[in-house]
Amino acid sequence: MNNSIIYALDFDGVICDSAVETAITGWKAAAQIWDDMPNVVPQEMIARFRAIRPIIETGYEAILTMRLLYLEESIESIYSDYGNKINNLIKDSKITVDDLKALFGETRDIWIANDLADWLNMNPLFDGVAEKLRQLEERHWFVVTTKQERFVKQILKANAINLADQQIFGLDRNMSKVEVLKGLLKTHPDETLVFVEDRLPTLLNVLKNDGLASVKLIFALWGYNTNQDKALAAKQDFTSCYLDDFLEQ
Repeated sequence: MNNSIIYALDFDGVICDSAVETAITGWKAAAQIWDDMPNVVPQEMIARFRAIRPIIETGYEAILTMRLLYLEESIESIYSDYGNKINNLIKDSKITVDDLKALFGETRDIWIANDLADWLNMNPLFDGVAEKLRQLEERHWFVVTTKQERFVKQILKANAINLADQQIFGLDRNMSKVEVLKGLLKTHPDETLVFVEDRLPTLLNVLKNDGLASVKLIFALWGYNTNQDKALAAKQDFTSCYLDDFLEQ
């Protein structure tokens, strides 16, 4: 491993395949807002959620997405007008984004308190990723995520992966990924920063930021992205990478 490389890794969709857990947590939280929803999520809803997962940026949006699916919105209709649909739900239900973030985290906390093993089982790491991370020197990688940090820590610990708290940049910090990457460039001026992300809009946002021109961008094809995303990514000035290729770096 080249010691001059620093990795900034997204978590959900790069390290952890959390789609099923996110769907279940989203449904449980939605059922606390809308009492017409059953407490247990139907299996077919989880499968439909996975198809929509690529457009979700932050976990709390799963609450709104599961509500839309319960209301029999099609996957296609959600994709075509996602922003308006979730904003209308927020407005109609008279809840705030901060409320949704808190509810999503609290719903996870309750699940963890009641059955940690079950929660961890729903958050598997992608094949080979745990071994890859254990091989990296701890100071050479960071997590840059929209997930709340306490959940990242629990999943890493359960997989015997050590990472210092200050190397996990999560939702709690109220920093955009662009801001985090700029900070990492400042603290590691003599090293190559590699950012691995599965959301195409996030990478495009980094790409248009002149201050991040030196960051090497890797689009994680194994994560939560669509065929259209993959086709668009192929035309961009960054590397699209399959999991096996990433593990061999």
